[in-house]
Amino acid sequence: MNIIFVCHGNICRSPMAEFIFRYLAEEKCAGNRFAVSSAGVSSEETGNDIYPPAKRVLRSHGIPFSSHRAHRITGSEFEESDLVVALDYSNLRNLERRFGRNEKIVMLLDRDVEDPWYTDDFETAFDDILSGCTALITSLSKWSK
Repeated sequence: MNIIFVCHGNICRSPMAEFIFRYLAEEKCAGNRFAVSSAGVSSEETGNDIYPPAKRVLRSHGIPFSSHRAHRITGSEFEESDLVVALDYSNLRNLERRFGRNEKIVMLLDRDVEDPWYTDDFETAFDDILSGCTALITSLSKWSK
């Protein structure tokens, strides 16, 4: 299953979700059933790495991550994905405007994961993303059995 997490700029929430989900998948699922990536709805951060405070919160929780280069989601990424996971309703609307309403576009939570770029609350963003990724992987594991 190909999953892509999407936030605004692809430097905070979506890469955090990518690496948290990968970590959970390795811990909770036998074998590697998921191809996981992330992107933004904007191109303003293109080429930038994960924002340093996001790296710090991942590191503090023992979530491994690698080098990352922010980019805007492409048409081919959208087409190749089985699930496109938005981190807030603004991202969801932007995805729907660009790609049309599609059942593979879903929210991570039933509410926004607040953008820590603006709130400076990376711990809350981490907790929300961890909760959403845990529920998602549990749901996907049950569905695929």
